Amino acid sequence: MFDPEEVRKDFPILSRKINGRPLVYFDNAASTQKPIQVINVIVEFYRNHYANIHRGLHTLSQEASEMYEKAHETLAKFINAYSWEEVVFCNNTTDAMNLVAYAWGLKNLREGDEIVATIMDHHSTMLPWRKIAKMKGAVVKYINVTPQGYLDYDSLNTIITPKTKVIVFPIASNVLGTINNVEELVKRAREVGSIVVADGAQSVPHTLTDVRKLGVDFLGFSGHKMLGPTGSGVLWGRRDILEEMDLFKVGGDTIRDVTVDDTVWLDLPWRFEAGTPNIEAGIALGVAAEYLMKLGMENVREHEKHLVAYTLKRLSEEFPDDIRVYGPRDPGDKTGVVSFNIIGLNHHTVAKALDLFGIAVRSGMHCAHPLHYSLKITYLEKPPSSLPEKPEDRLILYGSVRASYYVYNTFEEVDYFIETLGKIVNLKEALKKEKPEAPCTGS
Repeated sequence: MFDPEEVRKDFPILSRKINGRPLVYFDNAASTQKPIQVINVIVEFYRNHYANIHRGLHTLSQEASEMYEKAHETLAKFINAYSWEEVVFCNNTTDAMNLVAYAWGLKNLREGDEIVATIMDHHSTMLPWRKIAKMKGAVVKYINVTPQGYLDYDSLNTIITPKTKVIVFPIASNVLGTINNVEELVKRAREVGSIVVADGAQSVPHTLTDVRKLGVDFLGFSGHKMLGPTGSGVLWGRRDILEEMDLFKVGGDTIRDVTVDDTVWLDLPWRFEAGTPNIEAGIALGVAAEYLMKLGMENVREHEKHLVAYTLKRLSEEFPDDIRVYGPRDPGDKTGVVSFNIIGLNHHTVAKALDLFGIAVRSGMHCAHPLHYSLKITYLEKPPSSLPEKPEDRLILYGSVRASYYVYNTFEEVDYFIETLGKIVNLKEALKKEKPEAPCTGS
């Protein structure tokens, strides 16, 4: 195991104070902080190596191209891909999911075909397929979620049919932390000849990922959730499927030759990386992956499990009647995410109160509105029997507070978090008078 106190020394922002108190950063499911190694490689690239890639024979262009290609190799190693050519750099998971939906879906889906998603899907996974379904006349069906926060596997026999062409799901929920049974979903997909599209945004940064063992056809994940820069991410795909896909975006750096009558596309992965990419972000993502591999992804997973187990124990002991926790109670079944509500106190009010003590958490519906509506996740003692008609009323009423951990978080921070929640619970009646702030719409 690694020592989180030693890890913290690599993260300059953790020395900041917020509202006069040391920063406690528990918003890692939205985006992680960056180690000095990632920050430095971006500065170094701009200072000494910057040029466009794959376009020049001069030294700077050759250096930049080599660094960018090496990052692909590093990410391939990180997820145990068969080849770096299967690793397509994207802006983020949203970009990766849209690439698959448009490049594979538009070509292969027909009217009446079925797409199976889940109620716990992030909007970035769900909405591209809903749009493609509407364009192609396909049907979207959903696997529901049990009150305990698990997918309803008993329903698969009726939801997955010979008409199912795509099964798309998160490997881990960004709200509940639930780690889904990938093996079972892949098995069901193979029985009907469906492709499998996995959202790894909340799993790849937190668990050891081996695409050869996962058995999925596509995997997307974001760099900014695994210590890398914003504007970086990966779509991994099975080579045989990638080579048969249509291109989603075309233009510079996707072609080998163009005449007025014909186009010859580049080999993988470049045919899917149109235009000048976010070069420095891709290079820095490679450094982030190297950082995590040095820590050991098995160690990252164990560290988060211990933090979650400790948090759930403290919450159940100290706030059995005041705080409602969502999702699996077994830390082995979830990532480092704890979503909750203080009963009777709006989630946005709780998040703002925590910020006054220097604790950064997320509040709202975390880009997973259907999940919150389905499980009736609200701060009210008794959820309403039906959804309010106006979206603005729903966005205030439904939601949760999400604390999410990573490699630099400590048990001492959890203790401070629990202590602060105790203060907020004691001030609940006074805080009820506060008007909740406008809901966030981020991830």
